[in-house]
Amino acid sequence: MFSLDDNSNHSTSRQYLVPGLGDLRKEIYIYICENPGLRYRELIRLAGTTNGVLSYHLGKLEKSGEIRVERLSNNRVTRYFVVNIPKKDSDIIGCFRSKVIRNIVYFVLKNEFCTFNEIVDHLEKAPSTVSWHIKKLKEAGILNTNYGNDHFLYSILDKEMISRILLEYKESFTDRVIDNYTDIVDNL
Repeated sequence: MFSLDDNSNHSTSRQYLVPGLGDLRKEIYIYICENPGLRYRELIRLAGTTNGVLSYHLGKLEKSGEIRVERLSNNRVTRYFVVNIPKKDSDIIGCFRSKVIRNIVYFVLKNEFCTFNEIVDHLEKAPSTVSWHIKKLKEAGILNTNYGNDHFLYSILDKEMISRILLEYKESFTDRVIDNYTDIVDNL
């Protein structure tokens, strides 16, 4: 394994590649390094390549041990990570690819033991949308629910870990392509 050379258009300290990778495969690898948890369609858009070409290069990267592919929900959701990202982190990163989920987490971090209505009011989203995202956060072990004063109160289970992940991968969560994509899906 070697680090990308200084002549590369991309720079990040997490990038290591197997010698001899083609330029497109390097580019795909860089996209995964810079945007952990990307989905297949997002990679097609970023790489500007066809389905078959992307599939071929992702298969080669996975077989060589450079990336890890996580398939969820009966193989309907596929996310790509470099192998040096711990599994626990990648589970959380996958959730944080959604702007709505990130906004819920930011709000709950700032307003510990907030109510569902406070979250809905802050996000200005439909209650059903917020409810669906809260369910995903609870399933991922990010959000905790306590019952008090006739309503549920929400808090973050491991604030230090969540804050670390949000800070460490912040640039990958601010990608306009991803935010636009999730906004479209949320509005359907």
